[in-house]
Amino acid sequence: MKAQLAIVSLCAALAAVTAGPAQAKGCAKGAVVGGIGGHFAGHHGLLGAAAGCAVGRHHARKIARKERQQQAAQEAAARSTRTSGNTGTATPPATNGK
Repeated sequence: MKAQLAIVSLCAALAAVTAGPAQAKGCAKGAVVGGIGGHFAGHHGLLGAAAGCAVGRHHARKIARKERQQQAAQEAAARSTRTSGNTGTATPPATNGK
């Protein structure tokens, strides 16, 4: 048992050291939560981790899409206020019919 734990720990340490930056945002957090849930729901930690990774990734992509839409809306609003602003021409004063 101790040998298995040592091997798993060594593999995890090597994977952490050699891995590049993670691009799958949400996967790690979802995998941890899913793994814990899977462990308590019948000792299916790996299945729970895989499902949690998929759900976490989906949630992170949904949030990123929402942020991109909000940013695009803000940029469009900024462009429209710049183009509809004062163009530099003066409005003639109103006359009272004289």
